[in-house]
Amino acid sequence: MAVSSNFGHLPIAKSVFENPSGEEFAFLTGMMSNASLTSFGSFNVQTRVDARSASSTYIISDSPRHDGGQTVSRSEAKRLADIQDSYIKEQEMVLVSGAICSSGELVTPSCLYIEKRNANIAGMQRKLYFRPGETSEPIEFSIIYTPNLAVPGYPNERCILVDLDSGITRVMNSDYFGESKKGGLRMWNHKVFNMGGLALHAGCKVIPVDGKEKVFLIVGLSGTGKTTTTFTDQNESLPVQDDFVALLPGGRVAATEQGCFAKTYRLTPKYEPAIYKAVTLPTTYLENVSQDMSGKVDFADDHYTQNGRAVFGLEDLGGWRDAEEIGSVDAMLILNRNENLIPAVARLTREQAAAYFMLGETQGTSAGGKDEMGKFLRVPGTNPFFPMAHELQGNRFLELWDSHPFDVYLMNTGRVGGPENDPRSLKISVLDSSAIVKGIAEGTIVWASDPDFGYEVAEGVPGIGEPELLRPGLLYERQGRLDEYEAAVRRLKQERLTGLEAYPNLNPDIRSAIQ
Repeated sequence: MAVSSNFGHLPIAKSVFENPSGEEFAFLTGMMSNASLTSFGSFNVQTRVDARSASSTYIISDSPRHDGGQTVSRSEAKRLADIQDSYIKEQEMVLVSGAICSSGELVTPSCLYIEKRNANIAGMQRKLYFRPGETSEPIEFSIIYTPNLAVPGYPNERCILVDLDSGITRVMNSDYFGESKKGGLRMWNHKVFNMGGLALHAGCKVIPVDGKEKVFLIVGLSGTGKTTTTFTDQNESLPVQDDFVALLPGGRVAATEQGCFAKTYRLTPKYEPAIYKAVTLPTTYLENVSQDMSGKVDFADDHYTQNGRAVFGLEDLGGWRDAEEIGSVDAMLILNRNENLIPAVARLTREQAAAYFMLGETQGTSAGGKDEMGKFLRVPGTNPFFPMAHELQGNRFLELWDSHPFDVYLMNTGRVGGPENDPRSLKISVLDSSAIVKGIAEGTIVWASDPDFGYEVAEGVPGIGEPELLRPGLLYERQGRLDEYEAAVRRLKQERLTGLEAYPNLNPDIRSAIQ
């Protein structure tokens, strides 16, 4: 059975359920054997795959090396596409369409075509699309998704094919919703760059200060506190976007989604009341969240995974701002969840900002799967979905900053002085981070030059009584660990220089920022 004319590029299926309503998606999800009803009245689906599959993702190219990642030849991609198309002929499929981005030149009509027995993924994608169900414009990006089709010969018999030329991503043998979400956003990265901007793995919020709104971008890998920082309240702040935005010349911001794909591990109403309220609504989709036989949910239980997720609409938060209604960027926070000598906050120069943006340092979390969890990572731009040469990110960052200068800060959302099991270490709490964001917005932080790294550190932040969170050297000195601190400083500087040297076409101003 073929779909309507605007989706003529999609393979023929046994049957197609085109653009079901939200209620119909809930019904289809309830029929799934791995879906359970929670005490909130929502459905929680336990998936076979619980994180993104980077090792199974391939850019289609006849070049053996592609700056965006590992490749598969066009002939091999055609072979796999033929296998998937033949498989779909015997399947009942669901089609959902909508748009990435709400308005302007970056609006991108998109669709997801997936097996009906995994309808929850389409229901979740519908919550993220702008204009869900719209079919009037030609589709630019498509995800053709068969969660139950194994591909022998590929890692975990799983394969994600990315065709940047056609705008089509094919997903085989993964039932993790993130492959749908990031499939479209990966393509959008490519489009935004070609139109003079830079797609950022970032949240966005506005903070009222003295009758005006300050626009903040919060950049960071999944699990570093990006969503928490975006939705934590300062001065009745409002979120604009949770996960992906475009930074455009003049400091303009474009949003991508009208919903959120939020981590739920250790979610509490005390520290994240807005997210908790949205996550516990009956219309929210849960994925891989722990629950007992009665349907009671336990966000602190990581028996299955720490990468439990929820998808909900921005309207469920009780308040949010449209990206078209906000001003230009005032500040960017580059999040780095670490556990050594990174201060809770540091203020960066233009060149330092581009360098730390390129370094993309953090400790890996469950969002990257077992291969990344707990490991120290460097992901340029903190954006694992950028499908081109990473130097382009750093160089474009400088171009955009020069078109509209804004303040940039490095924020550690983890610990100082050691890991969680080290009693000498100190935790940087959600309340500490919120006080820092408020202090930045209101201009109440006192800054001083750091002799080791050249950026500025905070001498004091209203609401934070522990100076060792702000200047980790004080902690190491008090504990008689200065030799350890100085050795770590030397090692980190050298590792950063080596990391940036891997990008020969990077603007030399960026490399020179690490001394």
